[in-house]
Amino acid sequence: MNILGNIFWLILGGLETAFQYFIAGLFLCVTIFGIPFGMQAIKLGALMLWPFGSRVDLEPGQPGCLSTIMNILWLIAGLPICLTHLFFGLLLCITIIGIPFGLQHFKFAGIALTPFGRTVVSDI
Repeated sequence: MNILGNIFWLILGGLETAFQYFIAGLFLCVTIFGIPFGMQAIKLGALMLWPFGSRVDLEPGQPGCLSTIMNILWLIAGLPICLTHLFFGLLLCITIIGIPFGLQHFKFAGIALTPFGRTVVSDI
């Protein structure tokens, strides 16, 4: 079931958002200061290609002060990606079949705003 869900996900906005994450990640990796942000964007882009069968959890322990600072700086790159997720989520929730995919986009909209302090866990 995860494979079928992932194939539909790619068609229903997953490929576009993954591309957006990869482009943002490449642009952010141009400078030494942007490398941690670029690597986070590339990691989330890989998650966008195959989200069913994976989940995003908070890192063990308390998120530190560095994660908070990085999330605040991330808002510059994360806001357009968050808006893309919200757009696809609203568009997909119009139909009954698209509701699970729209809810997935809404979940990823929150992750797009604050990705630092989170880890991707594969359930497979």
